Amino acid sequence: MSETLAESNDWGSLKTDVEGYVGIDSIQDQIRKKALKRGFEFNIMVVGPSGLGKSTLVNSLFRAKVSRRACSTEDSQADAPPIPQSVQVNLSVTESGVRLKLTVTDTPGFGDHINNENCWIPIIEYINEQYEKYLSEEISITRKKHIPDSRVHVCLYFVAPTGHKNFKDSTEIHLESNF
Repeated sequence: MSETLAESNDWGSLKTDVEGYVGIDSIQDQIRKKALKRGFEFNIMVVGPSGLGKSTLVNSLFRAKVSRRACSTEDSQADAPPIPQSVQVNLSVTESGVRLKLTVTDTPGFGDHINNENCWIPIIEYINEQYEKYLSEEISITRKKHIPDSRVHVCLYFVAPTGHKNFKDSTEIHLESNF
């Protein structure tokens, strides 16, 4: 205890030499292996009026039946009716040893009304709610080891090829998510 603060170690130097191999050069490989073992989470939100091919694009993109229609168990419910709330479909995809937990959030009935003024507000509220939920879990004192990620990573916005469209909703949504 006779050592003073001036004589103590600094972060930049060691008083003793390191004996043997430390392995700092392999830390990137260790992090990569850990991430591949755990897998990745990817959340997509598809937004647009009915009948534009949102489900078809997502099914083609991931070569799997991701849409609400494909996941229904009853034949009588071949086409799910548009509802005012979002529908989430979860899918696990493994390709070349990489696991992906895919969540597709569909917004049926978005933009199908005659007056679509401020129709984007529920979408933005949902995106912000997911970010706030993740942040509150991340900054909590008793944090979980693995925080479930429900944030919207990308928002696919579909525009009808016919007619005149006000792009106010798309400009508002792109401020909150990758668009």
